[in-house]
Amino acid sequence: MTVYHPPKIPSSEITPQKHYLTRRQLIGATAGGLALASAPKTFAAAIAAKETDYKVTEKWTSKEDVTSYNNFYEFGTGKDDPIRKSGSFKPRPWRVEVGGLVNKPTVFGIEDLMSSIPQEERVYRMRCVEAWSMVIPWVGFPLSALLDKVEPLGSAKYLAFETVVRPEEMPGQRGLFQPLPWPYVDGLRLDEARHPLTILATGLYGETLPNQNGAPLRLVVPWKYGFKGIKSIVKITLTETVPPCSWNLYAPNEYGFYANVNPAVDHPRWSQATERRIGEANGLFGGARMDTLPFNGYGEEVASLYSGMDLTKFY
Repeated sequence: MTVYHPPKIPSSEITPQKHYLTRRQLIGATAGGLALASAPKTFAAAIAAKETDYKVTEKWTSKEDVTSYNNFYEFGTGKDDPIRKSGSFKPRPWRVEVGGLVNKPTVFGIEDLMSSIPQEERVYRMRCVEAWSMVIPWVGFPLSALLDKVEPLGSAKYLAFETVVRPEEMPGQRGLFQPLPWPYVDGLRLDEARHPLTILATGLYGETLPNQNGAPLRLVVPWKYGFKGIKSIVKITLTETVPPCSWNLYAPNEYGFYANVNPAVDHPRWSQATERRIGEANGLFGGARMDTLPFNGYGEEVASLYSGMDLTKFY
């Protein structure tokens, strides 16, 4: 198994945060889309943005709301538990093991991984939905760039993801009664993982990813519900069979493997036809409800991945 250790990039070559935040504001006309911005060289990585067809005109959710209203059960089930209880979590050093049905199984250090991603890769801004939604300026790179490094075998059909288990640092993993079995696991089909909208995020708002948002590396799949965005990833395994997913195992009648945003398919305990934008209009829980868009507004880009599938069955 290969371990990458490229040279560290000097701080003099790192883009200042203020330059990142003031360049190329959101433009375009696709509601629920994303736009591209110039990236900071987070984790000593030189990632330069390039143009993309994905645009967004929606207002960004405030950094305060994005970093203080989270689901991250490893720190507790309350929305404010992650920010209150993640201070002792240590995202450095960090290693991600990528293996299974690949030609080149590799263990990546996080700085090494970031430094080894091609410099023309993109940095994204995305809209993410659960029963509530946010517009988040993620810093990251396409998951496909990582897959290219390990060279999946022809027999690989799925990716299985696994998060870290550190009960000494993650109080939600301690105690007699646990909301979920650990580690948290989830998965994607290989074609979903290779789609350019599927990214591994390493930051947001031009800054290093905070502990409460999944530091140092999390998955973002913007046309799926939020629980698919597995956080603090330590292992990715390519398989031939459908991998286990924590919420699907816990309540298969409520949480499917695909978790595509579909306003026509209700959760058994609530409607998914509408949503609220966090932080807008009337405080934390947002203003008037808005219609939820199929595939979270990314249907033109991703609907072909599910051609011929019954999306009320494969939810």
